[in-house]
Amino acid sequence: MQPDPDDLLTAAAVRERCGLVFAAAEAGEAPHFRLHPERLDAAARLVAEITRRRYPDLRVPFHSRWRHFSGGGVDRARLVAPGANRVETARARIDLAIVSVLLDAGAGPEWRYREAETGQVLARSEGLGVASLRAMQAGLFSAQAGLFSADPTRPWRADAAALAALTPRALAGALQHRDGNALAGFEGRVALLRRLGEVAGNNPAVFGHPARLGNLYDFWSRQGGAIEAASVLRTLLVALGPIWPGRPLGDCGRHRAVPADGLVAFHKLSQWLAYSLVEPLRDSGFAVTALDGLTGLAEYRNGGLFVDLGVIAPRDPTLASRPLDPMEEAVVEWRALTVVLLDRLAEQVRLTLGKTAEEFPLACMLEGGSWAAGREIALSLRPDGRPPLTVVSDGTLF
Repeated sequence: MQPDPDDLLTAAAVRERCGLVFAAAEAGEAPHFRLHPERLDAAARLVAEITRRRYPDLRVPFHSRWRHFSGGGVDRARLVAPGANRVETARARIDLAIVSVLLDAGAGPEWRYREAETGQVLARSEGLGVASLRAMQAGLFSAQAGLFSADPTRPWRADAAALAALTPRALAGALQHRDGNALAGFEGRVALLRRLGEVAGNNPAVFGHPARLGNLYDFWSRQGGAIEAASVLRTLLVALGPIWPGRPLGDCGRHRAVPADGLVAFHKLSQWLAYSLVEPLRDSGFAVTALDGLTGLAEYRNGGLFVDLGVIAPRDPTLASRPLDPMEEAVVEWRALTVVLLDRLAEQVRLTLGKTAEEFPLACMLEGGSWAAGREIALSLRPDGRPPLTVVSDGTLF
């Protein structure tokens, strides 16, 4: 019997299925990791300390792709669609967020991006964020950039036709992928963006005609001026689900602690994208509510924080010394524990900072926060800042 996608393509399913794996760990029955919940206090103190250092006034923005566009202290978000009206600006920002998030699936330790405009050299998520913004500014994802060069807003779009026709050579040039500066999973990224263009082009009800990613703004506008964050995610999971290679249910793995189909949902990139669409939508006048309807992100910085601080510990001491397939059960367990621990960590961080859930939603804890703490402790323990476990990236997962 095939699993019902409606049961898995939600944020609620992520919490429910990850909770089943966590329950097994609490009972000491998880096969790959031991749980040490008494060490969560130390993690909360570290995250609170880093949050105060990074945001002394505790006015923490949401964890989203928009933070990476200011890598190196440059406000590049202001460059998007200069002179455009509010609606066109919202479309352009949605275009950029979608393409940039889908390119952000782990750059690998070797890759660097040198920004011609500033001379800065950026790596990892910040490098990919800036590279994707500059690629869009140059019109790489626009089917019309070359036709309307007098209109400064025309390059700032992601058209289905341009994405579907994207060549490896063009994307490699934009991302500076070459021998000696290889971007992990590059071929997977090219294929993902091409499929994105094809899927959008075949779905005019959501992406319009001619199809453009930013037309999601119009799709949501027709449904009113308010939307819950979980509904944003649901739309993304249903509309973009066919882009994932060999994964019709999106970012799901299998674990023996889950009865029946064994499936554990994460939807990391899709949730990262949902978080990243909150600001463009709110700035355009939408009321995006119930942000904590989304979950924490099951990726290697958040998950690495819990491993490096001993909140979870591998049963197999060789786990950290070998490359891991993202679908193997040990990785699924690591990610599932991470999702539940992030909810518990957020509660303790709020207590430490004297904040309520309304004042300090999960998205602020992630930004303040857990992601930065995961990176910081990794750099303190390993010279290249790699995570404690090495998951082989195909450029499409996390």
